[in-house]
Amino acid sequence: MIKDLLKDAETRMTGAIHVLESDLTAIRTGRANPALVEKIHVEYYGMETPLMQLASISVPEPRALLIKPFDKSTLKAIEKAIQSSDLGLTPNNDGQSIRLNLPPLTEDRRRELVKHVHHRLEETRVALRNIRRDAMKDIKDFENEKMISEDDRKRGEDEMQKLTDRFTGEVDKIGQRKEQEIMEV
Repeated sequence: MIKDLLKDAETRMTGAIHVLESDLTAIRTGRANPALVEKIHVEYYGMETPLMQLASISVPEPRALLIKPFDKSTLKAIEKAIQSSDLGLTPNNDGQSIRLNLPPLTEDRRRELVKHVHHRLEETRVALRNIRRDAMKDIKDFENEKMISEDDRKRGEDEMQKLTDRFTGEVDKIGQRKEQEIMEV
């Protein structure tokens, strides 16, 4: 019973880590990364569609992205979506594809991005603590309903805390890695 509860909590915590990692890939660092624009929503036949479903995105140079739409008629819509995004990049449209040149980040912009990363890390830590809180409440409920003993409850709570500590450490490592990427000149 407690094992199932711990397994469920671990699955949910792993999901929180995956969400964090996918969010952080969209944060711009010094070099070009297709994840930067993959999730930009483009107006396509009246529907908001992620860019990655409308075009192939490649990295021809370390500071440039090349976006080749599968359907040339979407070129203008893709260009408009990139301009209205918060990336601050100007697309160069040559009629066949769109080229995005990434200028080097300024020191102030790097610090801003690091703050944003720290904010996302804290949101993930809060999510992990919420998962722990729910699991601890369930363990106490099991004890109150006489489904487990007091010793089992204490063991379960200890295991839950170890699990939370492990995932919190993982969040810290991910954050340090991303911060180094951003601050790298």
